Amino acid sequence: MAGRSPLVSVIIPTYNRKRLVREAAASVLAQTFRDFELIVVDDGSTDATEESLAAHGPALRCLRLEHSGMPGLVRNRGARAARGRYLAFLDSDDLWLPEKLELQMGFFQTNPLGPRLCHTREKWLRGGKEISQAGQKHRREGDIFADALVKCVIGPSTLVVEKDLFETCGGFREDLEIAEDYELWLRLGFARPVAYLDQALTVKRARVQAWGEEANLSEKYGHIEVFRIRALRDLVDTGFFSSSGEKEKLARAELARKCGIHASGCRKRGRPEEAGEYEKLKSAYSRA
Repeated sequence: MAGRSPLVSVIIPTYNRKRLVREAAASVLAQTFRDFELIVVDDGSTDATEESLAAHGPALRCLRLEHSGMPGLVRNRGARAARGRYLAFLDSDDLWLPEKLELQMGFFQTNPLGPRLCHTREKWLRGGKEISQAGQKHRREGDIFADALVKCVIGPSTLVVEKDLFETCGGFREDLEIAEDYELWLRLGFARPVAYLDQALTVKRARVQAWGEEANLSEKYGHIEVFRIRALRDLVDTGFFSSSGEKEKLARAELARKCGIHASGCRKRGRPEEAGEYEKLKSAYSRA
């Protein structure tokens, strides 16, 4: 690839996962599609991650940052260093199947005027056994906005997106420890269609560790919905959805619903002051 830019830049953010990130990088280097560069962004690991990746030689670049604990910031640093027209992200505890990039880039090449971002189905594993996704009924392609309001509907490790679009949207929020992906999908999907390949091309291994060797973030905080509330509230309050009255109404209704659910949970857990705060927010956002 000397002398010209690759078509795709693959970005792996990592922190203290030297074995897992080495396996993730190997799954990228085994892709049948070859026109890519691989960038690993190390969020200040202390477990010899950089030395562990040395086995892959010059096939990858490793960017080392001071530790922030913010996945969005780490991914954005990789995107800024990327030379490709397209960006693909892979979490360091996930894996790609060999045809993943080939099939997605084939979609873009045969649909040059179609969607500018494409994701795929995931295979979920826990303890080596596949976890059923039969209950996952959300919309995955086209206008996904209504379902994206409810939960994170795109796995970061499944996404390929045009770099220009990613940059125009501002990339991931860098001040959210959780739900930075949920927030970006809302912005990307607000006025743009999404493409989807109904094939499990990414293997998502159930996290024993979350960001690094720490406990799972949902265990660390006891809940993660409050982070989605913060992300969605900021978008509503800044008028991000105001160009579409219908979608703004959907966003406010979902925000009110989330605040109500969180308030109920706070009351059950003996946090009446927090419950009252979110009940007030529910009431405020319920008013059109």
